[in-house]
Amino acid sequence: MAAASDDAIPVSSPPTQLAGGGRPGARTAPWRYAIGMFGTSVPINMIKGSILLFYVDILGLDVRAYGIVMAIYAVIDAIDNPVLGYLSDRTRSRFGRRRPWLLLGAPLLGASMIALFSPPSGLEGLALVLWFAVFAITCELFDSMLNANYGALLPELFPAEERRAVANALRQGFQLIAMIVSLAITPVLTTSVFGSEESTGGFTTTAVLYALLAVTVITFMALGVRENPRHSTRQRPRFLRGMGQILSNPSFWAVGLTGACYSIALAIALSGIQLYVRYTLGLPVAYSFFLQAAVILIAAGGLALWSRMITRIGALRTWRIAFVVLTASFVAMFFATGLLSAVAAGIVMGMGWSGMMATNDLVVARVLDADAARTGEHREGLFLSAFGVFGRLNGAVTGLALASLGVFFGYNSGADPGSRPDLAFRVYLCAYPFALTLIGAIASRFITVPAPQTGVDTAPGCPPRDGA
Repeated sequence: MAAASDDAIPVSSPPTQLAGGGRPGARTAPWRYAIGMFGTSVPINMIKGSILLFYVDILGLDVRAYGIVMAIYAVIDAIDNPVLGYLSDRTRSRFGRRRPWLLLGAPLLGASMIALFSPPSGLEGLALVLWFAVFAITCELFDSMLNANYGALLPELFPAEERRAVANALRQGFQLIAMIVSLAITPVLTTSVFGSEESTGGFTTTAVLYALLAVTVITFMALGVRENPRHSTRQRPRFLRGMGQILSNPSFWAVGLTGACYSIALAIALSGIQLYVRYTLGLPVAYSFFLQAAVILIAAGGLALWSRMITRIGALRTWRIAFVVLTASFVAMFFATGLLSAVAAGIVMGMGWSGMMATNDLVVARVLDADAARTGEHREGLFLSAFGVFGRLNGAVTGLALASLGVFFGYNSGADPGSRPDLAFRVYLCAYPFALTLIGAIASRFITVPAPQTGVDTAPGCPPRDGA
């Protein structure tokens, strides 16, 4: 494996042991790394999928207050992501750079999620807004901590694109399993098994169960990864210089903004699907299980197909195709009139979503590879966290999209739904994501990224050629 001239095993790591533990030359099994995606996905997807129903429709939080909190959430997220990634890159310990943060962040996220879904009874008005704001933001902070470190491990542990694609497909598969639990099954648990359509107790119980599950899985994953000690150089990355180089990289802006069109559209869809089922389809919230399960199962089955396509035509071209399929799915969902037609549209959505999961991180990883080759610094944490700012704008955009429902359709909360909540959530779930993914599909046609690595590593100073 080629290394930068200033790469060296850190002082704190014995030369006979990897920084992450294990034997010299030991490699992390792709499945052991990938299972961590299950643990990181369960909490945040319960939050994204249920927070709107819980706070706005059941507890009566005004959508304008919700939108303001989400805007503040996005600003804090934009600040803390690069800082957390930078701190991770600078960490030097006998346990590696990423593992200490993963082991710390998991229980903190679990505790924050439990608090988010456990507001004291009778809380209303400003007190309810403050409770929501505090714990929504702490959940975001600790989710950022986890993902800055977990995501940074992918290019480090699996430098060759072939093995990286296997690890990525496996982790996306685990993410889909997590989504079956945290999105499809959650409405059944919260409104039928542990609670009812109009109560909050089911959400609290479910949050406790999911927190325990997530902490267990993330801990298991973190204790099994084997970080590369050659990436932990004695020369620690500098924040301002690093951010300056990242912000001056054209690929960072092109790929980041285009990928954000996908991630924001997905965030809107996840947050609104239960209310789409309730208001637009006129069905009990628990029926969202069928729609979400169809989307997720198709997405899981499609990963193998998309991965095969990647090996034939490359990640970038496959990414462009997936964008088109996902865009078309929102058109089909807009015209759905019942559960069966919504499920049919969900099948198309699942295929498009599957393609985006299989490719988006690979496109981003190519940009990281070129940066490391050009600069000789492995700052995956800072780079991915900077990328994450684009995707995490979804909080602000989701809040604005929701607030617009009050302006255009009179939907302000479950207590004040207006005269056309059915149309409101048809627009929210379908029209807004369609516009975003259409922009992304068009933009992706004009993007080029460095060619993938075919060996184990690329020598710094010799970036791969740009390619389509």
